Amino acid sequence: MNNESFRDWGHKMIDWIADYFDKVENYPVKSRVEPGDIKKSLSDYPPEQGEEMEKIWQDFQDIILPGVTHWQHPGWFAYFPANNSPASVLGELLSAGLGVQGMVWETSPAAEELEEVVLDWLRQMLGLPQGLHGVIQDTASTATLVSLLTAREVATDFKSNEEGINEKLKVYASQETHSSIEKGMKIAGYGRKNLHQIPTDDNYALKPEALEKALKDDLKEGKQPACVVATIGTTSSTAIDPLPEIGEICRRYGVWLHVDAAFAGTAAILEEKQDLLEGAEYLDSFVFNPHKWMFTNFDCSAYFVKEPELLIKTLAINPEYLKTARDDQVNNYRDWGIQLGRRFRALKLWFVIRDYGVEGLQKLIKKHIELAEDFADWIQRQKDFELLAPLTTSLVCFRWNNNSHSEEELNKINREILEKINESEKIYLTHTSLRGKYTLRLVVGQRTTSAEEVKLAQNIIEQAKNEVLDSVQGD
Repeated sequence: MNNESFRDWGHKMIDWIADYFDKVENYPVKSRVEPGDIKKSLSDYPPEQGEEMEKIWQDFQDIILPGVTHWQHPGWFAYFPANNSPASVLGELLSAGLGVQGMVWETSPAAEELEEVVLDWLRQMLGLPQGLHGVIQDTASTATLVSLLTAREVATDFKSNEEGINEKLKVYASQETHSSIEKGMKIAGYGRKNLHQIPTDDNYALKPEALEKALKDDLKEGKQPACVVATIGTTSSTAIDPLPEIGEICRRYGVWLHVDAAFAGTAAILEEKQDLLEGAEYLDSFVFNPHKWMFTNFDCSAYFVKEPELLIKTLAINPEYLKTARDDQVNNYRDWGIQLGRRFRALKLWFVIRDYGVEGLQKLIKKHIELAEDFADWIQRQKDFELLAPLTTSLVCFRWNNNSHSEEELNKINREILEKINESEKIYLTHTSLRGKYTLRLVVGQRTTSAEEVKLAQNIIEQAKNEVLDSVQGD
């Protein structure tokens, strides 16, 4: 493809994306394909000769697009959102066109310095303490792994990197913590058996007194507490772990405190939600994802650390071929994460913040929270639905329950209701389990979701319930 052809196809694809934004609600939100359908339509062998873009583009529409689940659909209420926005897409396009590999300052000074400034914008927007230093990671899972590695080295006086890890190190998180913690335990060498899962209260938040007891018991047994992971907005229910109490315990016992606020952290840009991060002065590291609820397309995870020199000492490798004359004057973010090579992610984030402004972002986040509150109110007005967790941001956890079935029967009925809901192809919900209860999750966070889609969800949920109950009664 020459530049002139690139120009023509670039215009066509931008037009297609703009049309997609306009009419994404016309697609089934969830792909209809069955496992293996896409592979059957693709060649088993690479083409020997280059193909015309017209054919490639047609195959995209005929083969690939039917296998896409539409995360940008206004009826997206599943998992947590993975938002984009027009400004973010344009920033990503420029990044791809520039082809920057920003592993050190010298390989693209603008990439490093823009990232440094934009991450500090985010720190200010969330009301995080001064003195935290930010860097973009690909995902919160990677950010958590980086924290576990740093905590490991601090706990062992940086001997683990040289001599390997011992089996005495312990990590603590609530029973509702994200699965990435367990995966990080395996990758970082702690071993999953050394993850101490702390009981939660009636709101599914970590119990500080149980945490302190676990620390004391492990110390008595000769174990070494290395890290506590607190969650601001758990995946199942957006429960809020009590950060001030946890932070005080960590300070008292000299344990690294990592805070995972992957989804809910964005809400802290609202003045009325800044209490979510009360106790942030205690944290050693913190992560939230602009690619979830700040309309910056995947991937873009904002990671903050109080003492970057500990992070760098944990991860830095400095072979001769990477040394430059400016190393002592700048941040080389290759030493702040797992990867050596780094994409120019800050560009799309910069575009988004400047396009919306803080007030524009606040307005949209506030609207989502209000829509979730409206939906929760609707659930409470129904005689046969119930909320199963407090509404802390914009995730509503609920189920059908007419108080005349066993828990096993309720789980089966609610599973069938969810399946029927998603058969509508107009909205998409997912589930979790809260203390053994099959729980439907509806999260409001997609950029284009409005009151119209929430009302549609109510109607579909009611219809799905009636169809399932008619079937149950017929049996």
